[in-house]
Amino acid sequence: GETVELGFKLIRDTFIFTSKRLILIEKQGITGSKVEYKSIAYKSITRFSIETAGTFELDAELKIWVSSELNPSVVKQFNRSVNVYDVQKVLAYHIL
Repeated sequence: GETVELGFKLIRDTFIFTSKRLILIEKQGITGSKVEYKSIAYKSITRFSIETAGTFELDAELKIWVSSELNPSVVKQFNRSVNVYDVQKVLAYHIL
């Protein structure tokens, strides 16, 4: 009963937003052969923030806090290829 709603590919990472969770696929190491898969249920995300560089620069940083952690569990840089406001819209829909 889980469906994929939206996906984004960054340089080395992939974000997949489903109807139930956020899936992060992070390539690590120089060759990118090591891959980490993270599954974060929306109900465990307590807050998120998006910081943009400015009006004419479309680079942005996304931070996601899980449960009662003081520091963000996820910190990712977005470039111009991804509309960070689409990411914010999906997160807000599922979390708020």
